[in-house]
Amino acid sequence: MGRLRIVLMLVSGALLVGAATSGARQDWGYVSVRERARLFWWLFYSEREAGGNSSAPLVLWLQGGPGASGCGFGNFEEIGPLDVDLNPRNYSWNVPFYIFSESYGGKMAAAIGLELLQAVLHKKVKCHFAGVALGDSWISPLDSVLFWGPFLHSMSLLDDLGLDEVSAAAAEVQAALEAGHYQQATELWAQTEDVIERCTAGVNFYNILKERSPEQSPRERSQHLVSLFQRHVRPLQHRSLAELMNGPIRKKLKIIPDFVEWGGQANEVFRNMEGDFMKPVIDTVDQLLAAGVNVTVYNGQLDLIVDSLGQEAWVRKLKWQGLPVFSRQQWTPLYTRSHPTSTAAFYKHYHNFGFFWVLKAGHMIPADQPEMALQLLRVVTGQ
Repeated sequence: MGRLRIVLMLVSGALLVGAATSGARQDWGYVSVRERARLFWWLFYSEREAGGNSSAPLVLWLQGGPGASGCGFGNFEEIGPLDVDLNPRNYSWNVPFYIFSESYGGKMAAAIGLELLQAVLHKKVKCHFAGVALGDSWISPLDSVLFWGPFLHSMSLLDDLGLDEVSAAAAEVQAALEAGHYQQATELWAQTEDVIERCTAGVNFYNILKERSPEQSPRERSQHLVSLFQRHVRPLQHRSLAELMNGPIRKKLKIIPDFVEWGGQANEVFRNMEGDFMKPVIDTVDQLLAAGVNVTVYNGQLDLIVDSLGQEAWVRKLKWQGLPVFSRQQWTPLYTRSHPTSTAAFYKHYHNFGFFWVLKAGHMIPADQPEMALQLLRVVTGQ
């Protein structure tokens, strides 16, 4: 892109990004942030910045999971300058400061955004904090779960009996959450996914029109957290990516300790976030909007795990004073340069809030629709 710089930073599955181009200047480091906690960061500079222009936006990308690696999956499978075969990516995300996120990373993005805002207001941090973008984000898990059944039924992936089963399982998740039993809600969430797998003959939770990878085949459920990790994080750490990260990338960086294996800690991250996993953070988004921070929601049409219907549902719960006007507006179709007559997404915006519905994309929008994802980035950052 040449207008953004990317910092890749791994923080329990998080990724700090600002856009890069192949062959751009790079820096990286591996530092202690507190006792028994270390942080890897990787910065790619943009072409514009290499020419002496430091005004290029910086984007912080937060991966999901929790436990999915931004430096591995997000970098080489979605938005980095090179793909997993180390070939240049055509639609790389290469400052005002923006936080972009995906999946569970959306919860982190909202929380980090609010903390950063407070730090800026109290003059503890000097930063032009420009906005937060929440992609297929786990902002209100219950709303996603409650629409799993209706969404699959409308797509002919559930019959009436299957819809009843999924809806009954989702109702149990709702009851646990309303009682404040968050860990139990996570367990019931997993059981609801089991029902969906059985009733749909194994639908792909990340893109309902794609076949599942071998890692997503049915498996024993005796240890539900291990199963959840296997279903939602392990497929992001496939063999070729693991070989790349633990081989050529480790050799290139030269600073990763021998005892650290890429992807090896992901299950521990997922396990330790179990109690937080199903908690909603709609109020955090409301606080950002009330403070005037630009907030963008974007979602893939074919995503099941964070379905667009559920995203729309939690947006309707916002206390943001601009919501009534936003809701009355009609959306605008968006097109890509390569297909100027084919609608790639719809977009609605009012004041400091926007929503993108990205067509023909699942949970990982930059992987499924890279050109539209890059255009979305440009719209949000004004580039």
